[in-house]
Amino acid sequence: MATDSGYKYKRTNTNGSAQRPLDVAIVGGGLVGSLLALHLGKKGHEVNLYEYREDIRTAELVIGRSINLALSARGRRALAEVGLEEALLGHGIPMAGRMLHDLNGKRKVVPYDANTKQCIYSVGRKHLNEVLLNAAEKYPNIHLHFNHKLVSANLDEGQFAMVDPVTKETKSAQADLIVGCDGAYSAVRKEIVKRPRYDFSQTYIEHGYLELCIPPTATGEFAMPHNYLHIWPRGKFMMIALPNQDRTWTVTLFMPFTNFHSITDADALLDFFRQYFPDAIDLIGRERLIKDFFKIKPQPLVMIKCRPYHVGTKALIVGDAAHAMVPFYGQGMNAGFEDCSVLTELFGKYGSDLERILPEFSERRWEDAHAICDLAMYNYIEMRDLVTKRSYLLRKKLDELLFWMMPNTWVPLYNSVSFSHMRYSKCIANRAWQDQILTRVLYGASFAAVATIATLGYRHVTVSALERLSTSVLSTLKLLKPSY
Repeated sequence: MATDSGYKYKRTNTNGSAQRPLDVAIVGGGLVGSLLALHLGKKGHEVNLYEYREDIRTAELVIGRSINLALSARGRRALAEVGLEEALLGHGIPMAGRMLHDLNGKRKVVPYDANTKQCIYSVGRKHLNEVLLNAAEKYPNIHLHFNHKLVSANLDEGQFAMVDPVTKETKSAQADLIVGCDGAYSAVRKEIVKRPRYDFSQTYIEHGYLELCIPPTATGEFAMPHNYLHIWPRGKFMMIALPNQDRTWTVTLFMPFTNFHSITDADALLDFFRQYFPDAIDLIGRERLIKDFFKIKPQPLVMIKCRPYHVGTKALIVGDAAHAMVPFYGQGMNAGFEDCSVLTELFGKYGSDLERILPEFSERRWEDAHAICDLAMYNYIEMRDLVTKRSYLLRKKLDELLFWMMPNTWVPLYNSVSFSHMRYSKCIANRAWQDQILTRVLYGASFAAVATIATLGYRHVTVSALERLSTSVLSTLKLLKPSY
């Protein structure tokens, strides 16, 4: 379905491999799909981008879907590779850390990076998608097709059929490469999982989410300090808030569906908020809280793991279609954008040789994708519960000190995930190594302390006192070593 625009592409050779222009069909015109279109279009490939919804640039915002996202290092690099990083950072709102709200309304700041002062950026989903689509539209070899829903595909042959949800008109097409960027409920992946011996798992957690909104103050300002991700951690559930450009806040309540279902009327809702989020009632506004809470049902949270990500030399899935994750590490979009960077790197390495590009992409990405899915699940426990515990704060201070002393050796877990390009699987391995080091140091220190006490004060120290000391040390070791 390539269109002859008369544009002459500059062909290059990469490591001896011819850069043959391919006809690429990208299914899904969201964030990852539109960015991948730019990456491949920039390399001279003929790209057709298909989106089943109407053009988001002219559509109203879809209620119930997160309207802002956290942009960090991996996503920034992928945007920089197509010349859009600075434009998006100019729009985004920097967040230097978490601001924790306790039951009494007191706030405490926990910085993301106390040493180098790095931050993540709150960016609007709709604005980001619009920027990407506008940039893609400027390429004569990128063609945008809205109201095109995939209904069938022969992935071995690169053939597929689309239907217009409005007119019901069906179109058939063929491409050298079909790329599924169509989200957690991917139609492309649905075709892939039909194949024998395909590894696939889908996990819904018992928690859902519902979005609320904190409006600006009467003077049009932010209602809270805006350079932070605000968190109301409550053990089994939590609420977070991210700042928007219009000085509103997108507030997301995460909790078990059983809790959501127990709140059946306005009185029950207000009682619940008075008990767990008392300071948020005035911030949101009583009437608005009631209206927004009952306007839409809580949405589910799903994690997808699968492998491989390709079928022969004709099909590939990336982004949430390949590795949907719960949103608690803020890496869903960033991991999808990193997919674009890795795929572009392989195109640069192998030209247009899909026999080499697609298998290597699958092999490079699946382990990292599974790792960040697991980290995202762990981070929910951290955000809703561990951030209030002394053991968590002690470990964070210790990490900050060691990072300050050995910045090239001791990189804290959050820094490695959000502020570096270290492979996600390596981030976990790095944390495990740090845990081992701390465990050995603390064991050594505790042994030395016990030996010293036994030597200097053996006449006055009881056995029970030594037992209490050893128990305390073991408890500290367990607290400093989280599981994921």
